[in-house]
Amino acid sequence: MELRQLTYFVTVAEELHFGRAAERLHIVQSAVSMQIQRLERELGAELFDRTPRRVRLTAAGERLLPEAREVLAAADRARAVVAPPPGLRIGTSTGLGTHLDRVLAAFARRAPDVPVELFSLPVAERLARVAGGQLDAAFVRAVEPVSGVRVLPLWPDPLVAALPATHPLAGRAEIGIEELAEVPLALTERRNNPALVDLVVGACYEAGFEPLPGPASGSLQDTPATIGSRPLWTVVYASHARVLRSPRVAFVPFRAPGLALSTGLAVPVSAPPPHLDTLLLACGDHEN
Repeated sequence: MELRQLTYFVTVAEELHFGRAAERLHIVQSAVSMQIQRLERELGAELFDRTPRRVRLTAAGERLLPEAREVLAAADRARAVVAPPPGLRIGTSTGLGTHLDRVLAAFARRAPDVPVELFSLPVAERLARVAGGQLDAAFVRAVEPVSGVRVLPLWPDPLVAALPATHPLAGRAEIGIEELAEVPLALTERRNNPALVDLVVGACYEAGFEPLPGPASGSLQDTPATIGSRPLWTVVYASHARVLRSPRVAFVPFRAPGLALSTGLAVPVSAPPPHLDTLLLACGDHEN
């Protein structure tokens, strides 16, 4: 008796139709009929009462059905015992800096056998892949609602000013954003990160000035590379600034209340990803 034969038997018993069972099993009908006949010969009993108009279980088939299901369930449990745990696919961006390192370290302590695969993608693509099931979760900041995705809040992410190391404000412990009114602002284009751009430009207007336009860059992490040689300023997440090393750039916190965007974890609405609880605990470990 083969597991394949029991699988075919259970499928036919559920469909009570050899053609539909074959479609469900993605094989030809003749293969289903042949395996059922072999099973019947081995057991010495007919399992189905076949007529041109209908198929139904015989008394022997009815007795076999729960036992066959139990055997197949036991086989599935046996496979699960030895199968490697499913991995976790997480969308991320380089701006997370030390946040990501600490979360991954905390997750590894809690689930050392679970592999984690990271995908650094634009935020729109991260959200689309979470909604489509290609990612299990994604770190995002201050995003608009997206169909099929819910965002679980994690922590606030403060921003700091990035200035040329030679600028008079570079040595300050903190600065007010109004002190940057005469320095051109270099930001990514709004379509790349509307929440960030709106936050920074809005803060400038609230401080009483319109920021002088500087060169736009493709991404937040690329902009500081141009800061050292030109009189420009930009913003960088504090967690990312801690991993950047440039003698030509200084990172200065803003005076309270400062600037910050909230970071969250985007997950599918329909079904929670594997190890979500463990990942959230790891984020909590990091936050503390």
